[in-house]
Amino acid sequence: MRKRVSMGRQKIEIKKIENEEARQVCFSKRRNGLFKKASELSTLCGAEICIVIFSPAGKAFSFGHPSVDSVADRFLSSSTKTNSAATNHGAAGHNQNGAKLGRIVAGSPTARELSRQCTEINGMLESERKRREKLEVAIVKKEREGGFNKAIVDGVEELNLPELEAYEKALVKLSGSIAERANQLLLEAMAHRQLQQQQQQQQQQIPQFSVPVKTEISGVMPGTNAFQPLQPGFGFYRGFYGSF
Repeated sequence: MRKRVSMGRQKIEIKKIENEEARQVCFSKRRNGLFKKASELSTLCGAEICIVIFSPAGKAFSFGHPSVDSVADRFLSSSTKTNSAATNHGAAGHNQNGAKLGRIVAGSPTARELSRQCTEINGMLESERKRREKLEVAIVKKEREGGFNKAIVDGVEELNLPELEAYEKALVKLSGSIAERANQLLLEAMAHRQLQQQQQQQQQQIPQFSVPVKTEISGVMPGTNAFQPLQPGFGFYRGFYGSF
């Protein structure tokens, strides 16, 4: 029998994906993979990492350890200190790269651009937090008014892919809980109904005793209230004397 030869892992051609839906799915998977690798690197090596990604739709995603703000602030402050030290060394002639590094000083176009991007990202993150808070308040309000489903439908249009996946998991869990509770109530109702039917059947099977009313009583003369002693017959005396 001829052994099947495995082709192994095929190399994927790196080029832009034309299909918009496939491109969005690929972006989500690759982004999660990148964040996972960054998390492993920070855990294994104790590195401080900051990653900022903008999706094709313009949404910002970030990962940071210990946080995006702390790493960005450290990067900007260290760049300023390094640039200042490099300028001094270049002027003294102790560092050959001082002339190159001295060009990137505090207030240079590069530093201003990084600062602008950091401010813009922080603003986007803050707007996302406010939008999420508004969505949570709307959900609570609609839930109190009995319009929980409408709140979910209205909020779905503004969610990104990871948020939609989280909502889907929550809805599946909620649906399972509702089905389980409905089955429990149905079983309880069936058991209660069966118990009522059994009680009705038992009541129908109980015999109804009726005591007939006699118009004539032995020993009482019909039509009178005088009592007449019973006269024992022959069988009475035979049974009585036969017992001795």
